[in-house]
Amino acid sequence: MRMFGKAGKAAAVAAIAALALTACGRTDSGSSTSTAGGEAFPKDSLIGVALPQKTSENWVLAEKLFNDGLTSAGFKPDVQFANGGVSEQQNQISAMVTKGAKVIIVGAIDGAQLGTQLQQAKDSGATVIAYDRLLLNTENVDYYVAYDNFKVGELQGQALLDGMKAKKATGPYNVELFAGSPDDANAKVFFDGAMSVLKPKIDDGTLKVVSGQTSFEQAVTQGWKAENAQRRADTLLTGSYGTASLDGVLSPNDTLARAVLTSVKAAGKPLPVVTGQDSEVESVKSIIAGEQYSTINKDTRKLVEHAITMVKDLQAGKELEINDKDSYNNGVKTVPAYLLPPQIVTAENVKTAYVDDPVLGPITK
Repeated sequence: MRMFGKAGKAAAVAAIAALALTACGRTDSGSSTSTAGGEAFPKDSLIGVALPQKTSENWVLAEKLFNDGLTSAGFKPDVQFANGGVSEQQNQISAMVTKGAKVIIVGAIDGAQLGTQLQQAKDSGATVIAYDRLLLNTENVDYYVAYDNFKVGELQGQALLDGMKAKKATGPYNVELFAGSPDDANAKVFFDGAMSVLKPKIDDGTLKVVSGQTSFEQAVTQGWKAENAQRRADTLLTGSYGTASLDGVLSPNDTLARAVLTSVKAAGKPLPVVTGQDSEVESVKSIIAGEQYSTINKDTRKLVEHAITMVKDLQAGKELEINDKDSYNNGVKTVPAYLLPPQIVTAENVKTAYVDDPVLGPITK
C-alpha cells in the first residue's frame, strides 16, 4: 500500500538532495512514453558494461547475462567488475572509451564519483545508461534502467508490519532499522520507501525503535558488507535488548538479513521478522525454513534483458521506451528512466514466485 503518495515522494527527494546533492524520487504514472534514440552504429560494435563489486548474487549473474545476451545480439561485450573500488571502475570506463565503446552501461560503486569518465564517454559520442543505480551530479547520463526502488522500500516496510502482526496480533513492536551503503544511490531510496510506511507507526507508538537509531545515517551499512551489519546487530542486541524482545528488523537486502539473523542466533534470542531483497539462494531457503520473513524478487534476467533491448534500439536508431520521465533528478538533470515492478516474496508465495527461474524454481518445489 502506498502510504504518502506524491507527498512521500517529495519528502524522499528532498532528503536525498540534502544527503548527496541529488534527488531520487518516483511517480505513479503507469503509461509508457518514448524518447529519441541515438544515431545508428554498427551492429558488431563494442558495448561496455561497468559493474560494481561482487557484493551479491545478482551482480554475478548480471555479468554472465550481459556477456551472453550482447554476444547473441551481435555486439562485442566488454563486461568488467570493479572489485578494487571506485578508482578501478574509473579506469575501466576510461578504457572502454578508448576502445571505442558505442554504449557504456554503468552499475556504479559510487554514482557521484564518475564525472570525469562519463564526460570522456560523452565526448567520444557514446551513450551512457545507468544500470540499477542512478549516476549522480552529472549531465552525461542518457538513460536509467532499474527496478522501482522506492516501491521496493515500501514493500519491505509493509512486509515488516505484516510479518510482525502475523506473529503477534497487536503492538507495540520492538524493531531496528538497517540501511545499505551510503555511497550507493539506491540505499537512501530503499530506506525512504520503507520509512514512508514505518514512520507513521513509529510516531503513533505501534513501533518502538529501542536503540533510538531511526535516521538513515545511523542505519547505514558501509559497503553492503555482512560483517558490518552483524557487528552493528551484535552491538544493538547487547546494548538495547538485555531483557527486551526484538520483534522485527528492517533489512534492505538478503546478505544483511542473514547477517542479522546470525547475530540474533548467537545472542540466543528468538528470531525476529526480518526483511530482505535480491532473492539470494540462501535467503530463499531461509524463507522456506521459516527464518527470514521476506525478500524482494527483482529478476536480474529481466533487467539485463531490457538494458540490452535499449542497446539494440540505440543501434537501430529507434526511440527508447521510457515509463518515467520526471522522477529521477540526479542533481543536474532529470534522467529518462525505464522502471520494472518488484515483487514481495514470503513463505506464502515463495513456491510460485520463481517457477520460471532456472536456479530458484527447483529449490522452491
